[in-house]
Amino acid sequence: MGAGWRVALTLRINGADRRIRADPKTPLIYVLRNELNLKGTKLACGLEQCGACAVLADGKVAMSCVTESGAFVGKDIVTIEGVGALAVGNRVQNAFVEFTAAQCGYCTGGLVIAATALLGATPRPNRDAINAALGPHLCRCGSHPRVLRAIQAAVDAA
Repeated sequence: MGAGWRVALTLRINGADRRIRADPKTPLIYVLRNELNLKGTKLACGLEQCGACAVLADGKVAMSCVTESGAFVGKDIVTIEGVGALAVGNRVQNAFVEFTAAQCGYCTGGLVIAATALLGATPRPNRDAINAALGPHLCRCGSHPRVLRAIQAAVDAA
């Protein structure tokens, strides 16, 4: 759509209100990456099926590659750049570093977001709950065992 479709949107991202001009139908990932220069959220499948584009919206995982930015107005959005400011997110990030739970790193942001949402809602999840939370997140590098160990360490550190 042309520039005539751009409207002012206020999105709360990483604790700050950000006023942008965009078509409200533009998927959030493009607003994050192109308008706000938040490059940690990755575009991979573009179909909400791999999890690389995951953000937190009011504490829950939301895929940003297809969901319109207008749908996020009034929500508290946290990207991978802001997740470390959350106590749970910081614990998860530290565990991912400690257990080298990334290989290529492309999916890592989405995995950290998923783990942060899980531990925020369920501080002591069992292995089945952890696996279910990671289900929508694809990793092709083979670091999944380290990811599971990192999440368990974040649970144990609580």
